[in-house]
Amino acid sequence: MKQTGALAELIVALRCLPGVGPKSAQRMTLHLLQRNRDGAHRLCEALREALERIDLCSECQILTEGPVCALCSSANRDRSQLCIVETPADVYALDEATQYKGLFFVLNGRLSPLDGIGPQELHLDCLERRLQSGEVREVILATNATVEGEATAHYISEMAKHHGVRASRIAHGVPFGGELEYVDGTTLSHAFHERNLL
Repeated sequence: MKQTGALAELIVALRCLPGVGPKSAQRMTLHLLQRNRDGAHRLCEALREALERIDLCSECQILTEGPVCALCSSANRDRSQLCIVETPADVYALDEATQYKGLFFVLNGRLSPLDGIGPQELHLDCLERRLQSGEVREVILATNATVEGEATAHYISEMAKHHGVRASRIAHGVPFGGELEYVDGTTLSHAFHERNLL
């Protein structure tokens, strides 16, 4: 039986979430409407509130409720280091897993000309202004190890060099605790060629 009206609209709306296909969206819709109407009201209100109150930080492009996020406004962060990442989730992962105390810049994507994503869509003009200010002395490129991520890292490293800012790239390769026989050939080749002296 084909759903229509508000039921069909909700199913279609839930499909905008990553990894949610038609069946998952239908299950979620039925669960919310049949078994958890209070949860559906909370979800609706939280989403409405978030859409009204959350925007991008004017300095780093991460999601925040104020004009400047807590990381950028912190006096305890090293303003001479700027770590470039693709998504806000990357900021959370790096901030939690490392001792990094510098600032971040979130691209909210990566260069992909075929998808119509160029420097303007990534707000690289904002990044360039930060590099021109003279405050940043090192850019740490932490984009993903994909073709687009590597191209983005290269583009930004050239921009940094143009402004006299040192650019470094996070290491990629064999994961800690990984066994060589189970690592894919591309990763193994990259790790071997990018090896460090001890």
